[in-house]
Amino acid sequence: MIQMKNFSEQEYIRINKFIATNTKLSRRKVDEYILQGRVTINNITITDTGFKINPLKDKIRLDGELIRQSKRKVYILLNKPQKTITTVSDEKGRTTVVDLIKTKEKIFPIGRLDYDTSGLLILTNDGEFANRMMHPTYKIQKTYEVKLSKPLEEKHKNYLIKGIILNGRKTLPCKIEYFSKDDKRKIKITISEGKNRQVKRMFEKFGYKIFKLHRSKYGNLSLGKLNPGEWRYLTQKEVLKLQSLTLTNNKENAIRTK
Repeated sequence: MIQMKNFSEQEYIRINKFIATNTKLSRRKVDEYILQGRVTINNITITDTGFKINPLKDKIRLDGELIRQSKRKVYILLNKPQKTITTVSDEKGRTTVVDLIKTKEKIFPIGRLDYDTSGLLILTNDGEFANRMMHPTYKIQKTYEVKLSKPLEEKHKNYLIKGIILNGRKTLPCKIEYFSKDDKRKIKITISEGKNRQVKRMFEKFGYKIFKLHRSKYGNLSLGKLNPGEWRYLTQKEVLKLQSLTLTNNKENAIRTK
């Protein structure tokens, strides 16, 4: 058993939180790895997910690889252009979203946008923040601009707004607006979940093809004057606002389930 050292309580942090914060892993996945005996503290295997460590003193390893504490948390807003991959690297040599950003920090995207989908994407080195943004419990709203292959019929619009069955599960209610009453091929859709290719699959269910898909909003964020391929750091105020949205949405969910 590892002996607690004589440090102040403020210096300690739960092992699962430390790993999730400094990697791309979710807290749930970290817990699995700890229980499987794949995590060591100072070369001693730990299977207690709530064990507290001192990140300034203790050496934490996952599968033998040292996990280093990120000294500076960065949060980046990118206007992702089409034909870029939402990954850290690509074995086929295609341009990734990380290639577009010049920073010394090891960042990764929060969620993903398809190869041909453009728009707002957040990248960070803060694993815990990323997991919170992606967790379905918190229902962060995302708005997409869509160009369809044919005008959207009113009955299909109403079905989509109320929620439809995809792969055996019903989608959450969404919002749909037209850019113009004269052209019902161009719409805005706001969803509060992010299943794989969800927007495309929602319209494909009724026989529509998507000619263009662009994410214009994420929570309280919009692209502003950023051109495709351009990026900027989020302000502290913007990050705190995103975090507050998760708290607000979580409280609303708790009230509904009572």
